[in-house]
Order: sequence, then C-alpha cells, then structure tokens
Amino acid sequence: MSNRDLSKDVMPPYDVIVIGSGPAGLTAAIYATRANLKTLVVAGAVAGGQLMITTDVENYPGFPKGVQGPELMELWRKQAERFQAAFVDDNVTKVDFTASPLKVWTTDGMHEGRSVIVATGANAKYLGLPNEERLKGRGVSACATCDGFFFKGQDVVVVGGGDTAMEESLYLSKICKTVTIVHRRNAFRASKIMQDRALKTANIKVIWDTQVVDVLGEAKVEGVRIKNLKTGARADLKVQGLFLAIGHDPATDVLRGQLMLDKGYVILRPRDGLSTATSVEGVFAAGDVHDFRYRQAVTAAGFGCMAALDAERWLQHNGGPK
Repeated sequence: MSNRDLSKDVMPPYDVIVIGSGPAGLTAAIYATRANLKTLVVAGAVAGGQLMITTDVENYPGFPKGVQGPELMELWRKQAERFQAAFVDDNVTKVDFTASPLKVWTTDGMHEGRSVIVATGANAKYLGLPNEERLKGRGVSACATCDGFFFKGQDVVVVGGGDTAMEESLYLSKICKTVTIVHRRNAFRASKIMQDRALKTANIKVIWDTQVVDVLGEAKVEGVRIKNLKTGARADLKVQGLFLAIGHDPATDVLRGQLMLDKGYVILRPRDGLSTATSVEGVFAAGDVHDFRYRQAVTAAGFGCMAALDAERWLQHNGGPK
C-alpha cells in the first residue's frame, strides 16, 4: 500500500481556482464565493501582491486618511475568507490546462478546478543596488502614479529611456520641483513625440551616458550616486525620490506553453477590453498579468471582478456550479 493521500484522488474539483492574492485575485475570490462557487485561492508563498511593499496607499477609494499596503491586503483577505474562500499559501509549480478539469500543482500536491482565474501580477524591474531594497517605499518607487504625490515640490530622479520613463517623468514634472532623467545611453528609445514632450518641459533635465550605482540615505532617500559610463566619473545628486521606469516582468513563467502570451503578458480574447477570457476555455486572467498599461490596485480589482463574473457565466453555460 503506498503512502499516497487517497483522499486527494477523489476530492471533487473546485468551481474556481484563483492563482494570486493581490487586488485582482482577492476581488475575484470575493465575487466567486458570493456567487456560491467553491473557490480555492493559491495565494503564493509571499501573499498580497505588490501592495505588500507599498507603505502609504492614498489613492484607493474608501480610505480618506490613506491606508498601509499590508493592512489593506490583510483586510481584503479577511473579506474573502468571510465568504468561505479556501487558501493555500504556496506557489504554483506547474499547471495543465489541456483538459478538464484544469490542474494546478503546488508543493503540497495537485488541485483541480473547473475554471481558473490567473491573477499572478507583474513585478517591476529594479536595478539591484545595495540600498535599493532597503529604501523601497521610503523614496524608491516603481510607480509615479502611485507615489508621485508624496514628492510634491521635491527633487526626484527617473531611470529609464522608453515611453514609460517619459510618461512617468511628465507626470512627476507637474508635482515635483525638478525631475532628472538618468539614462545609460546617449539617446532615448521612446517614441519621438514622447521624447519631445519630456525634453521641452522646463523642470525636466537629462543626464546621458550615466547610470545610478547606489541610493543614499538612512531612513529615507536623500540622494543617488551616479556614474558616467564613458569617463567613469562619479557624483552624488541630492534628491528625495528615485523612480524606476525600466519595465515589468509579468509573473507568467509557469504558464508558458499553456496560455498564449505576448511579451510575457497573458493575451485576452477578444481584445476589446470587455472580456477576461484567455486562449484556453475556462481560464480567465485579471490584473497586471495582462494589464501593462494601468497597473493600479483599483483597476486590478476591477479586472478581478470581471474575471469572476466571466467565470461564473462560463460555468453556467458549461453545467453550472458543482
């Protein structure tokens, strides 16, 4: 007789398996459970998404005095648990979406679902500097829309040379005293129109052929150390904020070969902004795992709602909840 857990073999599949526990995943779980769908949330070993590394959240509706990111995610999870969503605090190691029921593996075994909502998010790329991790949320940010307000009238640096860097710089220029773009090349790769807008803005300046090599400050950012890549010369810039605009990595490695992706992001179909369906029947996606444009907690929550409603409708047309 083997030691295999036989109870898992006969356990009926969940109606919905939600992969991810950020704003998109937890909102999907709330909507799914309230629709009386048996729901499992594979929350990840580090649950809560990017808001877990965000200190002050002042732009999420319903919190006039703001809220700490981890506190918001704890409240969100408790709400999902109130409606009897089951949670596994583990990472997904493998999926098989080739047949029904859909299969999702974690380190504790395999889980089956009649539908799946992928809400694994995306991670901002950072520079890997000695003090960068320590000062995240204390002046180091990867989202100007999220954190720009905290730097009103202050001096900040933006790292990057693409359209996102130009957009972030232009946004910050309306709030901050000065914006300095530090770029490692001697030309931007951003579209011409975005370059022109940034270069024509009075309080935006550019330092070419240069990279940021360290972040300065103890309790908060007080400056950055830069290095000219042609001369090797180093200098310290006195700034209060460092914004990284060098891209995101969607958390989709485990989905490769299972869903259609574009530059790592899950492709929705049809691409009309009104559907969360993916290339596989019964699999839906929500949040930053497909949304490379907005990347906000409130839009991720909206997509989570949409995905749960789409999954509910799909299940109704395919035999209803079990």
